[in-house]
Amino acid sequence: MPSTFKWTGKTPKGTVQHGEINAETREDVIGSLRKQGIIPTIVSEKKATPFKLAGTGRGKKIKERDVIVFTRQFASMYNAGIPIVQGLDIMSKQTENKTLREIVGRVKSDVEAGMTLAEAMKKHPKAFDDLYVNLVAAGEAGGVLDSVLQRLAVYIEKAMKLKKKVKGAMIYPSVVMFIAVLVVAIIMIFVIPVFAKVFTEMGVGLPLPTQFVISLSNFLSGIGGLILFFIIAGSIIAFRQYRKTTGGRMTTDKLFLKIPVIGELIRKVAVARFSRTLGTLISSGVPILDGLEICAKSAGNKVVEKVVFEVKRDVSAGKTVSEPLAKSDVFPPMVVQMISVGESTGSLDQMLAKIADFYDDEVDNTVQNLTVLLEPALMVFLGTVIGFIVIALYLPIFKLGAVVSGSH
Repeated sequence: MPSTFKWTGKTPKGTVQHGEINAETREDVIGSLRKQGIIPTIVSEKKATPFKLAGTGRGKKIKERDVIVFTRQFASMYNAGIPIVQGLDIMSKQTENKTLREIVGRVKSDVEAGMTLAEAMKKHPKAFDDLYVNLVAAGEAGGVLDSVLQRLAVYIEKAMKLKKKVKGAMIYPSVVMFIAVLVVAIIMIFVIPVFAKVFTEMGVGLPLPTQFVISLSNFLSGIGGLILFFIIAGSIIAFRQYRKTTGGRMTTDKLFLKIPVIGELIRKVAVARFSRTLGTLISSGVPILDGLEICAKSAGNKVVEKVVFEVKRDVSAGKTVSEPLAKSDVFPPMVVQMISVGESTGSLDQMLAKIADFYDDEVDNTVQNLTVLLEPALMVFLGTVIGFIVIALYLPIFKLGAVVSGSH
């Protein structure tokens, strides 16, 4: 029974062609193509059974780095003249991440069945988000898929670096705070009881600071420590559950924006992300209303999301992007002015890219300032707490020394 074979080959003029042929064997396909003057480069049998995505949801997590590598390699193959299906077939075999490899295989099957690449990718939001899908759709429609894929890789890479900067800023103070709490807990639970026993045996009267430290130690060493643990754990769980509600997310996001230094960092990250995303979408041919909707959904902050949705509403009513942005407290006047200039000169995408680059640098500076401010503050906090405990423990010893000296 004849099988269906997919082929890719070159004409004598060097043009790359591809198609399908029904034949008994692979050799028959090669012979048929050569009779037509086509030099076959790839001939493979088309599988009748669809690709099954085994273990979806249980596989390895897809990291941004995996998507970047896939995007760059796929763009290079497409630019080299390799058909989309053939490129996807290659990537489904050589992609390191197992989950992404399986998803690419399913995308390949859907494209073979007649879907566009964007439609096939849209079925897998775990790997390809709205931004990715819309850019691919614009690239396919405009015949510039290779350049769009390269632009996508650059965008994801810069977004990943921005996220790492913010996470890096939080690691150092978190580690210092954890160590500080751990040191104080060890002193209160294990060291203070030893001193308390000595003071009891000595029969000396305890000053108020020492009584406070010993009482706190007794509380933490007993049932009080367990109660405190459950209060802290319960508060964290309650806060996370509250954040999952729409109203809770909006309230907490507003609160985060008002925190000194931290709020400024969140604002700058939001401006950089909005500018980079919208600029990339517009330069790739995505309509501005669709671009604004994607920006709103990927804002990461409900306050910023609300502002961008209001911008989309006003733009759909005939206003410019800069007009509604000027009314918000999120976007600085400089950003609004630069966007206004970009709109009036017809170079909005380029202006947004400049804003994104500027605020990437601003995030760097804010992260450095945050580290500079937090380091001495944490050291002062730790020194004050431990210093108070040490003084409280030594006060009875000083008092005892004075008593002994007086008796002599």
